[in-house]
Amino acid sequence: MTVHTVQAPLPPALAAWAEGVVGPVRSVRDVSRPDAASRVWELSSDTGRTFLKVAPTPAFYARETRAYREAAPALERDSVPRLLETDAQHRALLLSAVPGRPVGALALTPGRRRALHRRAGAWLRRFHGDARDLTARDRAEAAVEVERAVLDAEAHLARAGDLIGPAERDVVRRHAAVLALLGPLPAGFVHGDFRERNWLYDTAAGALAVVGLERARPHAAVFDVVRLACGPWARWPELRTAFLDGFGRGLTGEEEAALRCLSALDAASAIALGLLHQDPQVVARGRTTLARLLEGNAV
Repeated sequence: MTVHTVQAPLPPALAAWAEGVVGPVRSVRDVSRPDAASRVWELSSDTGRTFLKVAPTPAFYARETRAYREAAPALERDSVPRLLETDAQHRALLLSAVPGRPVGALALTPGRRRALHRRAGAWLRRFHGDARDLTARDRAEAAVEVERAVLDAEAHLARAGDLIGPAERDVVRRHAAVLALLGPLPAGFVHGDFRERNWLYDTAAGALAVVGLERARPHAAVFDVVRLACGPWARWPELRTAFLDGFGRGLTGEEEAALRCLSALDAASAIALGLLHQDPQVVARGRTTLARLLEGNAV
């Protein structure tokens, strides 16, 4: 086997495992994101392109494996990679390629971007599944995830230090208190990192594919729109309308309240993590959200 590598090499044991599934590998390219903990390699073989992903922790591996085995089969063909094989010892997943280009690399017209978000809403509704299909354990885990978001607020504020001022800290704490008092929220099997950077769009076919399922888990369904509400929807509110049209329902009053609260907590987390990883863009995202909430603007 002659393998040409770029950036981090693929460990020989994983290369041999992948060849046992797809046949001789001709080339390997490290396509891991700089800010991601998972390692991902694109493989080229006689069977085509595949992706080998190594999860950073057993929890991430278990979440992604479950997502591909239980949630993905309900989705349209090629709207999510197919799970070809797994290796629990190495926390590795071998995935098929899907059509489309990263949304960030596309220059979309307003109409196409609305169509994209409408497709994303429809995709997410199917991925979430029916709440009645969640087990009692799933529903309990979803409630725990909301509680964890509340409890983590103070830790994020402590790590952020002076980057979050007194008024902004009050915003975070007030929203954490409100979230703690909200009643049960509609639950689902969430994607966990549902934002444009994990979307691949085939503009010719108008088809959407979604990747990055390592954070999938039972949670409040509204959790999956926090990054959208704090990102593109804040600039283009018509995208929210298109998304919810595809999603097939609006948010309940409790979900609207939870969205504001989760956005405040996500902002504090972004600032803390951005500081830790020296990522000014992530810090700026968090600060922008807190500024909007401080001014009384909706997310």
